[in-house]
Amino acid sequence: MRSGMENLRVVLVGTRNPLNLGAVARAMSNFGAVHLRVVQPYEKAFREAVSAVGASAVLQNAEEFATVAEAVADCWLVVGTTSVGNREIQHPLRSLELAGAMLRKGMAKGKVALLFGSEKWGLSNESLSHCHWLVRIPTREEHRSMNLGQAAAVCLYEVSRRERGEGSKMKTEEKKSAAARMETVERIGAALLPVLIKSGYTGERKSELAEEKLRRMLRRMAMSEADAEVLLGMARKIGWWMEER
Repeated sequence: MRSGMENLRVVLVGTRNPLNLGAVARAMSNFGAVHLRVVQPYEKAFREAVSAVGASAVLQNAEEFATVAEAVADCWLVVGTTSVGNREIQHPLRSLELAGAMLRKGMAKGKVALLFGSEKWGLSNESLSHCHWLVRIPTREEHRSMNLGQAAAVCLYEVSRRERGEGSKMKTEEKKSAAARMETVERIGAALLPVLIKSGYTGERKSELAEEKLRRMLRRMAMSEADAEVLLGMARKIGWWMEER
């Protein structure tokens, strides 16, 4: 495995074609990433994909999850991929080169997730709400979308490569407090949302949209695990106080 890639989690959401899953697994093996996670794949027989030449171990060890939240719960940084298209983006959008450097730096601190959506629709707004920021491969405007396996290969190449001196710089960089895991951040959102509804800040009928906005905001805060636990305690205390009223 290439140095640093052990903390990368490649997450495929709603993948429709098992051959594409196999192609992603092969690209992962090419560039030293071995941790594949799949969320609600359309085809349960994906582990037998013949396109995973030399990467059968990646497919056999792939983890299946029912939701994106569960798939990224132990990660401190979650990055989504998008072709943008006509959709309105609510997240910061990074260039591929910058994203690669930021992901490498992130992997030096802990587990990082890189999300790819289904071949037909990409990542849904709900899936995107779990991301801190997004990355787009700079294809030409007339033909934005790429095959899933090709997109994964391009992104993984960029993530795996290192600039001269980058490795030694990361080793000597002073370690900061551990970043908050997404599991903790999700618990903060779950504690705050009922408070927002009960206070009248948001209506129950708009709770789903409010939840997505809250999730994006919490990720932009980039908290440490210690600060996240403190905020979680505050949110719970407010919720308990309101229930007594």
